[in-house]
Amino acid sequence: MRQRAGPEQTTAILCDGIVCDGFIYKYLWQDLGRSLSVAHWHYRGHGRSARPADDERIGVEDHAADLDAVRRHLGDPPAVLIGHSFGTQVALEAYRLRPERIQAMVFLCGSFGRVTHTFKGTDLLAAVLPRLTELVGEHPKVARALWSRVPPRVALKIALLTGDIDPRTVNPADVEPYFRHVADVDFMMFLRMLTRAGEHTAEDLLSGIDVPVLVVAGDHDSFTPPGLSESMAEAIPGGELVMIPGGTHVAPLEHHELVAMRIEKFLQVHRIG
Repeated sequence: MRQRAGPEQTTAILCDGIVCDGFIYKYLWQDLGRSLSVAHWHYRGHGRSARPADDERIGVEDHAADLDAVRRHLGDPPAVLIGHSFGTQVALEAYRLRPERIQAMVFLCGSFGRVTHTFKGTDLLAAVLPRLTELVGEHPKVARALWSRVPPRVALKIALLTGDIDPRTVNPADVEPYFRHVADVDFMMFLRMLTRAGEHTAEDLLSGIDVPVLVVAGDHDSFTPPGLSESMAEAIPGGELVMIPGGTHVAPLEHHELVAMRIEKFLQVHRIG
């Protein structure tokens, strides 16, 4: 975990997507630090965190419990939970677990759950995951070799060509660390985490949230279709939606100045920090 003391005790706690180790927060780490303290942590088997002792404890609720432990380790300050992608689900479950001292939440390109049923606007990922997981279990060495030997720059070029990342607005150097980290994450653990994320939903929680929530979405996000962000913001009492024109799943990098400005305005309006 890394942390940075800011002008206020209130702490923005940054939660990643699956197989991410903080690359998405390159700019927000500095921007948020102007008004809040900031902390960023790694999921089990990600970044600096060791593999989980129990391979089955990799569900959303397990990571939410880890986030609660992070909050306590920091001294349990007033917190703003910020989640990108899968981090949205983790933040929601952490709120369910212990809403006390959570002052606000910000969701970046994320959904409340069932993500494998909405990826690219279809349920194809949910349909193929069981068989893919089975194949990886049967041929772990082959799967590991294929997973880890794709050069990061090749993977980045594919993402740019398919439009999952907008080459007109993102600096490729900002995204390349993601592909380097992906190669180091255990493939089977990734598949199991993705499966559990696809089975999880916090939709039932949305109508009962009583802290300010900002939902930031990209209108070209193929991973989290923007309609999900719209419906999530509508379901949360007082939920606020910012739709980034041309934004993809990495909108916090592509349009970092706009995202930072909107979060800053959100915090100011609600007198947080």
